[in-house]
Amino acid sequence: MNDLVDRDFRRILLIKPSSPGDIIHALPVLRGLRRRYPKATISWLIAKNFVNMLEAERALDEIIPFDRKHYGRLFRNWPSTRDFFKFVSDLRRKQFDLVVDLQGLIRSGFLAWSSGARVRVGFQDAREMAWMFYTHRIPRDDAEKHAAERNFDAAALLGVNRSEPDFRIAFTQDDSTTIRDLIRSRLGSDQRFIAMATSTRWPTKCWPVDRFGQLAAELHKTSGLKTLLVGGPGDRDDGRRAADAADGAAVNVCGETTLRQLAALIDRASLVVTADSTPMHLAAAHGCPLVALFGPTNPVRTGPFNRSRDVVRLDLDCSPCYIRKLRQCPHKHRCMQDLSVAQVAAAAISRLDGRNNP
Repeated sequence: MNDLVDRDFRRILLIKPSSPGDIIHALPVLRGLRRRYPKATISWLIAKNFVNMLEAERALDEIIPFDRKHYGRLFRNWPSTRDFFKFVSDLRRKQFDLVVDLQGLIRSGFLAWSSGARVRVGFQDAREMAWMFYTHRIPRDDAEKHAAERNFDAAALLGVNRSEPDFRIAFTQDDSTTIRDLIRSRLGSDQRFIAMATSTRWPTKCWPVDRFGQLAAELHKTSGLKTLLVGGPGDRDDGRRAADAADGAAVNVCGETTLRQLAALIDRASLVVTADSTPMHLAAAHGCPLVALFGPTNPVRTGPFNRSRDVVRLDLDCSPCYIRKLRQCPHKHRCMQDLSVAQVAAAAISRLDGRNNP
């Protein structure tokens, strides 16, 4: 019998440090906890470089930044070791009575235990034996369950209703104004546009960069819409190469937005084309028409939530394989290399006519 449904918690910690897509999938849990415990103080422990994503979130009382790079030198560097144990001490002083660990790794499990909270909720199959730090464990009933569904299971243990989950990133009026001005300056007016993300963290998830440019040129011919190439600072070179291949139909704005501003940009887009990446999850969260290109990863687990119709992939026996590095692929990266501009353009054109509900 679940002993948590009727309990009242006043200081709640949600642990989900990364990555952006995973943070998006955890937002309904935060908002559900706020509805379930309206008087509670709710904190979120998040990686320092992703704090920007949550700074406009009204359901949250406190953001606790975790400097993974600095603390990663634990026991090898005295300042890092000292600062980590100070972080743990400060965490314990907050006197949390409930911790929900949605990360499920040894570090997050240890932090949950170190908080001193008497109730610590996590996944039964958490990796690196993190499950040993939890007082309440959520079993996995389906190996192919989407990450968001697993989070809903954790919330349900606390009596949180999962109806109408809201995955949208909250952004400010200043974010909207910045994006409006960016669009006007780069496209010449505040007009409709397509957003494309050319890069992902795994090389094997990437579609050839020049094809994004060719796709932008093709969609400009058929729809009259220009494309903004989006991404982080590290994606500028890929964005430049795609813009060079677009024959004037695309503008590279990689590195010119924060994550929250990127959410505001995608919220205005008429279409988003991307591989398995943060912009894909933002598009799904904000109800934007979407074409999501999949190869080595499984859209059932990590695809756009409840948007399987927006996935474009080749039906290959070797996919999904979860191989991250190109040199490890024995099939010459067929899952992405054989995906043609014509195939993606056909899917994109069919989705340009309307928005989906988030």
